[in-house]
Amino acid sequence: MIVVQEADFDAGALQAVLRERCTGAAGALVTFTGYVRDFSSEDATRTLTLEHYPGMCERELEDIANQACERWRVLDYVIVHRVGTLARNDQIVFVATASAHRGDAFQACEYIMDALKTRAPFWKRETLASGRSFWVEQKQSDTDRACSWDGHPSKEAS
Repeated sequence: MIVVQEADFDAGALQAVLRERCTGAAGALVTFTGYVRDFSSEDATRTLTLEHYPGMCERELEDIANQACERWRVLDYVIVHRVGTLARNDQIVFVATASAHRGDAFQACEYIMDALKTRAPFWKRETLASGRSFWVEQKQSDTDRACSWDGHPSKEAS
């Protein structure tokens, strides 16, 4: 399940949907919820506006999820990403993975988030309390984390 939407989401309800879809097979379900935070140390974030490339964005998220399923024994997953103008502390992204064992679920969820941050076509524009606005650049640390998955053991090795 992959959804890109403006509306907020209910993380508990999404987790319940995934759990129901994997009833009897999943021994582990791992979730991640990301929030709008202060990006700037000198001036508080007022809003974060997220734009995306419709169609291409969903295809890239599906590709990322499929790669996670190829690497680890993932039974099912949920990815929900918001777009539009969000306030500080609003939810941005929800990722959940289900598998028979916790290791696969943890790694797949982390991989999806790392790949999503660097590959999915989202653009962020931050507006500070002072009124200053700017495009948020991708961090080198995010790129490094995403690249660190190259050569990571697959499900055949686990």
